[in-house]
Amino acid sequence: MADPTFKAVVMGAGILVLLVLAWMLTSTASDALPVFQKEGVLGFLFGTTWQPGDARGGEITGTYGALPFLAGTVYSSLIALAIAVPLAVGIALYLTQLAPKRIKQPLTYTVDLLAAVPSVVYGIVGAQFLAQVLYPFWVWLNDVLSFLPFFGGNVRAFNLLFASVVLAIMILPITSAVIREVFAQVPTDERWAAFGLGATRWEVMRHVVLPRSRAGIIGGAMLGLGRALGETIAVLLIMGAGAQVAFEPLNTANTVAAQIAAAFREASPEYLRALMALGVSLFLLTMLVNVGARIVVSRMGTVSGDAAL
Repeated sequence: MADPTFKAVVMGAGILVLLVLAWMLTSTASDALPVFQKEGVLGFLFGTTWQPGDARGGEITGTYGALPFLAGTVYSSLIALAIAVPLAVGIALYLTQLAPKRIKQPLTYTVDLLAAVPSVVYGIVGAQFLAQVLYPFWVWLNDVLSFLPFFGGNVRAFNLLFASVVLAIMILPITSAVIREVFAQVPTDERWAAFGLGATRWEVMRHVVLPRSRAGIIGGAMLGLGRALGETIAVLLIMGAGAQVAFEPLNTANTVAAQIAAAFREASPEYLRALMALGVSLFLLTMLVNVGARIVVSRMGTVSGDAAL
């Protein structure tokens, strides 16, 4: 009797998740439908003009193109991922392969503790302290890399690269935690076999641990990317509000989540529908990333072995 009841309860919990997800997507898309009908789905996703209207009777009078916000979301998330993943791999390698026992646990707790810091704290610290500290570095970087097309223009204290650095710090705990657990699952026999063949510690990490953990590293990176895509408050405080499609790391930008948070409270009924449409686009972008990551992890896990997952 207990087993069928338990099975029904857990099945109900799983179905409930799907129902809640479907309800969220349906209700949000329904509210945003007039905007999609006016702009067209592709016109909304790839449009570059964002001029909100203030109609209150259900008509759409403004022009809504989400591409600048989607571009800012993707740019900031990918830069954050490029910064965070190498750091997370290095931290995980040190904690699982090199760290002495007396500092392994304290250092692990310290890294994990970063996940408990509210995002608004990251935003406030970044806006009040880091922005001015890092501004001379941005100017120097702009001068050194001015031969590249992305640099050589205006330098803002609150810019895309600055927001990406803060995002990288925010996603570092979850990314390193997943990768750390994956490294710990690498079969001990294989590592000792490599040592027995005369491999150094670096060679064992390079030829045994990292290849066996490739799928898990990608999985951890995708979890971090998922958080970076949806981060709101910190980005709102430190990125500026200059939404643009062009990739300019040292200029202001904006993301979908930050735009919704900034405008939702005082938006007109028409503008609310446009923000709902932005929410739908962010939802679809996140789903696309997660599904793609799952496919990649599954295929790479099949190649490298179940221990890597």
